Parts: sequence; structure tokens; C-alpha cells
Amino acid sequence: MFTGIVTDVGTVRSVEGDGDVRIAINTSFDTSTIEIGASIACSGVCLTLVDKGENWFSADVSRESLTVTNLQDWTKGSLVNLERAMKLGDELGGHIVTGHVDCVGSVTKFTPIDDSVTLETLVPSSFGRLVAQKASVTLNGVSLTVNSVKDLDQGTSFTINLIPHTQEMTSFRTTKVGDELNVEFDILARYVSRLQEKG
Repeated sequence: MFTGIVTDVGTVRSVEGDGDVRIAINTSFDTSTIEIGASIACSGVCLTLVDKGENWFSADVSRESLTVTNLQDWTKGSLVNLERAMKLGDELGGHIVTGHVDCVGSVTKFTPIDDSVTLETLVPSSFGRLVAQKASVTLNGVSLTVNSVKDLDQGTSFTINLIPHTQEMTSFRTTKVGDELNVEFDILARYVSRLQEKG
């Protein structure tokens, strides 16, 4: 379980394998304090640490995970938002994040507003029911608040606001129009949607 508060921006060190792959990531985390088998959110995807060294760790990624996330686009040097798993007693500064990506969205627009930036993301229409104004959403592992939502012919579009701190402390500092983002909707929205389907 995670909070969506990014504590390090790592870089991809290597990607090895066909089908299932092993991804190594450079990090400023003290890896001596992280056990093999621990969970780390990597741009919103919960991965299991399988090997480590000083200032790096690696995780195995299945073909399935590659097809439903943006990890398939990662190459050496790609920026990765990192968060270690939450411990009991930790401050819940964002919201409850599982690290299980619902879909991949695409960045359609950036609009500067004073020092902040409004980022617009398009997701498939089938996920539109899971996003609501003022609700929480996780984009590439970052807990954010939805400003507005529009249902369009080509999908559902929503906006979030990136304050300067978020731009500086996450991989959003290099994000551009057309980039794909790992999207996880609020877990409560998932349950409510499922209950409505069964009702």
C-alpha cells in the first residue's frame, strides 16, 4: 500500500529480457534498509525488489504488466517516480494507493496558470465512471486532485493542477503532450462502481 507521495525520482539503469523483463533502477534510497521481496511503487506500478546494490535495485516485470502500463516505453535514463511501501503509523499525506494501474492515459494539453500548470489527460471512456471532480487520482505514482472532468467522443478527459513543488520533485518536470501516464483511480470509486453494476 502506498500514499502517492513520491520520495525519490530514480532513473532506469537497464532493461533486460524479452517478454518478461528485469528493470534496474538507480535511486537515492538507502537500499541497505530495503529487503529483497519488498514492494516499491515505480511510477505508480507496484513492483517487487528482486536484487539490489548500492543506490540501485531491480524488479521483474511480467509481459502482462508491460502491456497495461507505460513501462513498455522505459529505456535507459527514463525518469521513474519512486515510493517505498507505507508502514503503519506513517503520515497519509496523499490518499490510499494500491500500485495496481487501471489504465494508461495520454497527456493532451498543458496550460500554465501563474506558477502552476494544468495538465489534461485523456483516458478510455470505459473508465470515465471512475473519475470525478475533486476526487483523488494517481498519475505515474503521484497523488493528485481532479479539477474538472469532460466526457468526450474519444474518451474521458480530466485536468489536474501541478504546483511548482510537484513539478520539481517528480518526473512531471519532463512530461510533454503525447506522453502516456499510468493511471490509478481512487479505490473507493472502484468499489462504488462495482456495487452500482451489481445493483
